[in-house]
Amino acid sequence: MANPKAKKPRRREKKNIAHGQAHIKSTFNNTIVTITDLDGNTISWASAGNVGFKGSRKSTPFAAQLAAEAAARRAQEHGLTKVDVFVKGPGSGRETAIRSLAATGLEILGIQDVTPVPHNGCRPRKRRRV
Repeated sequence: MANPKAKKPRRREKKNIAHGQAHIKSTFNNTIVTITDLDGNTISWASAGNVGFKGSRKSTPFAAQLAAEAAARRAQEHGLTKVDVFVKGPGSGRETAIRSLAATGLEILGIQDVTPVPHNGCRPRKRRRV
């Protein structure tokens, strides 16, 4: 029988990154905030489900606010101070996530909407009749 080696907990090395990018993907069901360096390598991320919300509460603006705060706090541990914000998707947590990024002390240099728009691609979902 082979000797099972004890797994060492992988320690995150502290990166010194002053300027980065915040990618906010806000769908109808969830909001995901990823903070990267300028090359696109992930520094930190958080989502509404990751923060502790389940089900329909993930799609609320409050859940997006807590997710953005959690991602920003983790990124600030790596020395991040300035971000460019890229927003994608039609969800309800877009503006709230941007506001909470600014409230945590990150300086927002620019906001860009990068929602993909189809040039008549896939057929969309049927409209809800409420």
